[in-house]
Amino acid sequence: MSIKTRFAPSPTGMMHIGNARTALITWLFARANNGHFLLRIDDTDQERSKVEYENAIEESLKWLGLDWDSKFNQKDRMDIYTAKIDALKASGDLYPCYETSDELALKRKSQLARGKPPIYDRAALNLTSDEISKYEAEGRSPHWRFKMRHQPIIWQDLIRGEVSFKGEDMSDPVVIREDGSPLYHLCSIIDDIDSGVTHTIRGEDHVANTACHIQMFEALGATPPTFAHLPLISATDGSKLSKRFGSLSIFDVRDEDGLEPMAVTSLLARLGTSDPIEAFSDIKPLVESFDFNKFSRSTPKFDNDELLRLNSKILHETSFADIKGRLSDIGLSDADEGFWLTVRPNLTRLKDAAEWWRVANGPVEPVIEDPEFIEQALALLPAQPWDQSTWKSWVNNVKDKTGRKGKQLFMPLRLALTGMQHGPELDTLLLLIGPERTVNRLSTKKAA
Repeated sequence: MSIKTRFAPSPTGMMHIGNARTALITWLFARANNGHFLLRIDDTDQERSKVEYENAIEESLKWLGLDWDSKFNQKDRMDIYTAKIDALKASGDLYPCYETSDELALKRKSQLARGKPPIYDRAALNLTSDEISKYEAEGRSPHWRFKMRHQPIIWQDLIRGEVSFKGEDMSDPVVIREDGSPLYHLCSIIDDIDSGVTHTIRGEDHVANTACHIQMFEALGATPPTFAHLPLISATDGSKLSKRFGSLSIFDVRDEDGLEPMAVTSLLARLGTSDPIEAFSDIKPLVESFDFNKFSRSTPKFDNDELLRLNSKILHETSFADIKGRLSDIGLSDADEGFWLTVRPNLTRLKDAAEWWRVANGPVEPVIEDPEFIEQALALLPAQPWDQSTWKSWVNNVKDKTGRKGKQLFMPLRLALTGMQHGPELDTLLLLIGPERTVNRLSTKKAA
């Protein structure tokens, strides 16, 4: 069977970590099976759907390294939906209801008070023509519900195994609003049928929807696709993801947090699976190792620290040739390979390189707590030209002259040279700072 999957975002906001994970898993499954990945824009809600959000979704997918084989917008298929919906109305699978939202809320409250589940009572099916005429004379327009068949609904889920519902335990879902616009349910089903989608991958919060959708597929004379429902990710303490990372848009992760796309992809691809979470610089190994059998039903924990660790590891293994253009983008067009190799081990995010550029080139406020020791060190600076042996030669001379060693020897020199307690290895950083700036920083407390 030829595999065809789809990712179907609504362009009513930015793409966030949660739906980016769904897109990634869907894409990996398609690519692992030489299948087709469809991008469908679910924009039937024309009031809330915005072109700028659609563009942002596409840009976010591209940033994550996810391409698509085909794309279409639901707004261009309204005539097709209308024809299919009319057929379902004619067959009795859809029926009109005239209750207001307040009346429905009162019904639900009454059912709950009597210890009953808040399932729609199908009162609309018993309306007489006179009652319908009265409602319409009042100016009421009906919403339409899909009539669930009272029979078992069973499917084999790629993650959850066998899932079953009883049709009689489910409320008939509203599929058309009072203004006549369809909700996503029927449009999605019609599109999946017409597109030949074989596998639908989405969050476990859609499991109950899937039970309804299966009957909708059948009402339209189609075989439902295979479903996979991903457990929703949570914070490390089991709570909902905070805005700090989990609810951030991909643009925020890219621009404000400055994270590498493959760090995000590496984490999301392996989250909730039996495979170890590792830093990948290329998406190909994630495609090759993808298998739904590795996914657990338990709630995966999204660890911010782990994401930063992956980001660091990817940067630490990135060559100067691969990063040169991006260094230019952050204002470091003069940075050379020596600078990159020196600061690379100390980066968590690429934008951190700008701080080390400042440390190397100034201005820096030296921290000199023992002027006498620094004066001695200044007097022992090796003659020019400097090379990779300069630092070792210098500290050995300072050690012999002052008797200092270990942290007492190195920390005052680092503070005086950089104004910081940590940073790149000083043997290479000293060469970036250079003789002139070194002398200035060791001989004054002013910024150099």
